[in-house]
Amino acid sequence: MVTRRSFEMELKELHMELIKMGSLVEESIENTILALKKQDVILAKKIFMNDDVIDDVEQKIERKCLHLIATQQPLAKDLRSIGAALKIITDMERIADHSADIAEITIRMAGEKYIKPLIDIPLMAELARNMVKRALDAYVRQDMELARQVCSDDDDVDNLFSRIKLELINIVKNDPDSVDQVINFLLIAKYLERMADHATNIGEWVVFNVTGEHEHLAKMLHKDDAKRNPFADIEA
Repeated sequence: MVTRRSFEMELKELHMELIKMGSLVEESIENTILALKKQDVILAKKIFMNDDVIDDVEQKIERKCLHLIATQQPLAKDLRSIGAALKIITDMERIADHSADIAEITIRMAGEKYIKPLIDIPLMAELARNMVKRALDAYVRQDMELARQVCSDDDDVDNLFSRIKLELINIVKNDPDSVDQVINFLLIAKYLERMADHATNIGEWVVFNVTGEHEHLAKMLHKDDAKRNPFADIEA
């Protein structure tokens, strides 16, 4: 009983560290777009420093996860929770990396007049940030439905990316001299789209944590089965 109580306390600490890392990642996304909008080089450089902080938190959580596995002999459901945490921190670390990537582009474009007002790009960033927040809420609360809502929101980000891409293509057609900024903004939009993909991954790992089944992997396996058997989706 004492051992189990100790494990539950350590698991709770793990969840708190995940929330801390998630808050840092959310702040990183928010600051990244703020720096881009204001062309704030100082804030953009700060994002690089914060990326190292996020890496440190990731390593701390990773060590805690491995310690729990090695010393506490967790049951199947607890082991899923720890395994999901390991996957989630990897996705969050990649989101922070993409924030740093955007900050680098912001510094590169410092002093330039933007070719277009920033409307859809900040909206993409806010959607991605909100997806990360809700995905982590779903993990802590073990809320499978919230996790699935996060996954479905990825379509909105994908639609915005497609819209931005078409707009940038039209801009460069009409003004070939804008090609450098067009490429930079396209890269920024792609990084944001990838952030949303990572948030979706987090949501899928939450579903795995609750059900023991990774829905994305299950769909992929189903597609493979369908390729081998073209009548797989037809009811008998």
